[in-house]
Amino acid sequence: MSIKSDKWIRKMAQEYGMIEPFEAKQVRHREGDKIVSHGTSSYGYDIRCSKEFKIFTNINSAIVDPKNFASNSFVDVTSDVCIIPPNSFALARSVEYFRIPRNVLVICLGKSTYARCGIIVNVTPLEPEWEGHITLEFSNTTPLPAKIYANEGVAQLLFLESDEECETSYKDRGGKYQGQTGVTLPIT
Repeated sequence: MSIKSDKWIRKMAQEYGMIEPFEAKQVRHREGDKIVSHGTSSYGYDIRCSKEFKIFTNINSAIVDPKNFASNSFVDVTSDVCIIPPNSFALARSVEYFRIPRNVLVICLGKSTYARCGIIVNVTPLEPEWEGHITLEFSNTTPLPAKIYANEGVAQLLFLESDEECETSYKDRGGKYQGQTGVTLPIT
C-alpha cells in the first residue's frame, strides 16, 4: 500500500468522481474571511461538514446502546455553526459525497485546529467500494461549550492504494451504510 499525493487525488476526483463536490486546491479564505481550510492538501483531502447536525442530549435519560440506539437522544439542528455541550458530542455529515475505488482504503483524521481546542473528530475507515456522505462524530472533551463551523474543514482523509484489489469489497458485502446521504445513526 502507498499513500497517495495531491496529483493522484485530483486525477481520481476529476476523472472518476471519487469526491463531489471537489476542491482541487486548499481553500483558506472565503469572501475575505479566514476559514478552517478544506480541499486538496499535499497527501490528503480536507473535508467539510454540512449544516445538518444531531446534538446529543440526555434529556430522556437514555442508555447509549449501539444495538438499540434511541434517536430521541439527539436534537436536530440546521445551522452555520453547531454548539456542542461540555463533555458531549454531535453528529454531522460531510458536504462531499465519496466513491471509493476497489483498491483504495481511506483513513480519516481530525484537523489540528479542532484537536487543539479539545474537539475530537472520529470516523471509521472508508472501505473499498464504499460510497456516500461520511457521518462525522465530534466529541467535545472540554468542560466548556465547543463550536463547529459548517462548510469549513473538519477532518483530513488519507488515501491508501493497494497493489491489488481486495477479494471482497464493502459493496460486495452489502454494507449497511452503503449510499448513506444524511447524518446516519447506528444501524444493526
